[in-house]
Amino acid sequence: MIGIVCEYNPFHNGHAFLIGRARQALGGEEAVVCAMSGDFVQRGEAAVYSKFARAEAACRSGADLVLELPLPWCLSSAEGFARGAVGLLAAFGVQRLAFGSETGDLQTLEELAQALLGANTQEEIKALLKEEPQLSYAAARQSVMERRLGEKGSLLKNPNDILGVEYCKAIYDLRLPLEPLAFRRVGSEHDGEGSPGLRSASAIRRLLLSGREIGGEVPKTALAVYENERRLGREIRDKRELETAIMSRLRFFDEKYYRALPDAGDGLAERLYRAVRREAGYDAVLASARSKRYPLARIRRLCLCACLGVKAGMNEGTPPYARVLAANARGRELLRERSGKGALPILTRPAAVSQLSGDCQSLFALGADAHDFYVLAYPGAEERRPGMDWRTSPSMPE
Repeated sequence: MIGIVCEYNPFHNGHAFLIGRARQALGGEEAVVCAMSGDFVQRGEAAVYSKFARAEAACRSGADLVLELPLPWCLSSAEGFARGAVGLLAAFGVQRLAFGSETGDLQTLEELAQALLGANTQEEIKALLKEEPQLSYAAARQSVMERRLGEKGSLLKNPNDILGVEYCKAIYDLRLPLEPLAFRRVGSEHDGEGSPGLRSASAIRRLLLSGREIGGEVPKTALAVYENERRLGREIRDKRELETAIMSRLRFFDEKYYRALPDAGDGLAERLYRAVRREAGYDAVLASARSKRYPLARIRRLCLCACLGVKAGMNEGTPPYARVLAANARGRELLRERSGKGALPILTRPAAVSQLSGDCQSLFALGADAHDFYVLAYPGAEERRPGMDWRTSPSMPE
């Protein structure tokens, strides 16, 4: 089995290309299992399409099985996001982890991962942050690695190289039986415009926001899913659709609540609380709380954690269950083979969570509440009904 960590926001030609390259590199017959973010993604925003639609699009376009990465790990730093997703895939029984990166240089990515796990690395990063408090953690980490490894350390400025390093770190730190496979990305950079047919997910979202069509950027099988979502009023083209709901939630909480959020240390909780009590709109809150030390994505994640009830410590370890969002015929065969054999329970029906531990039930309920919040941004008023996460079974395309 090949594992892929993803958000698929939305699934596009580049994603299909990576699946094809990974299969080809291993003989062409391997099943592909994805650990995918739910309705909210790691950059701290709502996804364009729901987790159910994105999973279906993936399983109609090359993936065999899509598992949901639970909410606390979706809204984590790159380190927490990678640890949760890689841990989930390994517990399911995946043997190889495929990912795209700017360099595709697995040896260097592994060297960086080992260096970051070194005994004195965190102390050196903390010392640099104390010397230069205006630096973000990511900038300080890159600087320390450049001191140690020279030009190799500069790879930590590239978003997908960073994730590749974090995947390798998770494999080593958790001692997982996973073989990493790095592939060099083709097409545009992470947030670049790119050329027609090979645009990044960010560029495709900009096309949607401007009202343009994306047919040439995504597989036809995925496009059919997206067009159906649009007809039903379940496409969130403009992330601003949720901003009033976010602001209304943020204003309810006291400073103590903000201090209990994940990754809210170093004075960030107090800074965000003051911004919420002072500013008129969401963009103004983000701008007021942001600084060189506190990047925008971190602020957005913190705001969503506040709104959705994600508290510090919820993303410790790895997910305690695997929820199936979509599976094609091969994926269903894989589920039958893995039944009772994995290191964690597999949920193919939402109601089955009632048979799991109280912690699993609370985690599932957290994600279900987040979906209820997510659907408030749907254009179709009838589609905003609550409770759908408890009633939606996996998509099972052929």
